[in-house]
Formats: sequence, structure tokens, C-alpha cells
Amino acid sequence: MKTRTARPPSVKTNPPEVSVFQLADDGAIPNSRFPLLIYHAAVQLPAADPASAFEELFEFNEWGGLWRDGIYTYHHYHSTAHEVLGVYRGSATVQFGGERGIKQKVVAGDVILIPAGVAHKNMGASSDFGVVGAYPAGQEWDMNYGRPQERPQADENIARVALPTADPIYGRRGPVREHWK
Repeated sequence: MKTRTARPPSVKTNPPEVSVFQLADDGAIPNSRFPLLIYHAAVQLPAADPASAFEELFEFNEWGGLWRDGIYTYHHYHSTAHEVLGVYRGSATVQFGGERGIKQKVVAGDVILIPAGVAHKNMGASSDFGVVGAYPAGQEWDMNYGRPQERPQADENIARVALPTADPIYGRRGPVREHWK
């Protein structure tokens, strides 16, 4: 029996170099019991259509609902789905966790794995900044903004979101399996 690889043969990845951030509930933003994960220089992007490398990886590892765009310039989070963002072009400083959260610079080739409940906001980006977004199979995203009326329903939703079956980049043995338990 042939073993399935963690990536399509046309996409090259680098060994995982992961930053891990545990973000606490700040009263407005619930954040998550699972840490935010940033994979630095995870994917070797082709010059032609770099977004396609992320799309292939995400689909191969059972993350769907693919889209290409940027990151909103206001705090928002999803209570019904985890989200992965693959930076395919440019750079940005992103705040995670709400107004008192952390700020991280991300660049092309980086991957951001955002657990349900963790807020994210674009604090400033290069003019060419672009990401591919996706969600684990079977998860549909919603939008929340840290408003009081969103809770406790958002908290209940977050508690029910299933773990992904595979890491969006590295498959069944990726960092998400190590850090989200």
C-alpha cells in the first residue's frame, strides 16, 4: 500500500519553523485555548502565480473554501471555523488577539494558522500584499467583531469547533498536531 505524502509533488515546502502564541480572552475577544501558529518561510513560492502553491497545499490537506485577498483592517474573528492564511505576496504587520494583542510581521511564504476565536487585523501592509485563506473540511466561517452581544454564543460555537484532520501545509504530522491538543 502506498503512503500518501503531505504535499502535492509540484509544491516545495521548508522544514517547519513555528512561532507559537497563546492569547488569552481579553473580555471583548474570546481568543482560544489553542495557540496561534505562524510558520515562517514554510512554502517555496513559484514566480508565476505564487498563490497557487498555497491553494494546492490547502486542498491537498483537506482545507477548503479557498479565497485570495488581503486581511481586513479591523479586528474580527470566526467562532465557527479555524482559518489558515498563506502569504503569497508582499508583507504586513498583523495584530492578533484584539486591541491588547500581539503584532507580528508576516512575509511571502509565511503561513498563519488562526484558531477559532482569535481576532486578527491588518495594521499596515505593502501595496502588493496578498493571502490565500482556507478552512478545515466541513467548517463554515462566520464573522464576529468583539461586540458584547456576540457572547456567550461565540464562546459556545468556539467550544464546538473540531480540530482539523490535517495540518494545512505538512499534512497528518504537521505542527498543528503537536500544538493543538
